[in-house]
Amino acid sequence: MTRFTVNNQPVEYKMDPATPLLWALRDASNLTGTKYGCGTGDCGACTVDVDGTARLACQETIGALEGTFVTTIEGLSKDRSHPVQQALIAGNVSQCGYCIPGIVMAASVLLRNNRNPSEDDIKSAIPNICRCGIYPRLIPAINEAARITRGDVPLVPGADAQVPVPQEEP
Repeated sequence: MTRFTVNNQPVEYKMDPATPLLWALRDASNLTGTKYGCGTGDCGACTVDVDGTARLACQETIGALEGTFVTTIEGLSKDRSHPVQQALIAGNVSQCGYCIPGIVMAASVLLRNNRNPSEDDIKSAIPNICRCGIYPRLIPAINEAARITRGDVPLVPGADAQVPVPQEEP
């Protein structure tokens, strides 16, 4: 039996301690926002927050998480009001959306620890793979989320709010 906290709720998993966190979250807790992408720790689709660090749920066993605090995309915000979610929406970043929960979780951890990240900080903290190619819009959106987090701009952008998209070089 493994005990830890998920989204501010105590949980007790009666599963093999070697079970990956990803499957405990998805199968036992019905928290399906954490996605299975590769199972090898390469894509970032399963990123969750464990005690304030971005971790890959496919690589973490539940036994190793005894006594920790885990936050999934469902626990970050019930109404998409987190600054990272607001900035990604305003920047029209998401396409198919499969990678977005992991990216949001990685970005939220980054901004909790660094409210003024450089482009290199963002790229280092969010190595997630997106097959749709959101990368040109991602950096400006994370910078916007940082501005929201710092209080430089309102949390809920107006209907006409836009995150600038860099122009492609000829």
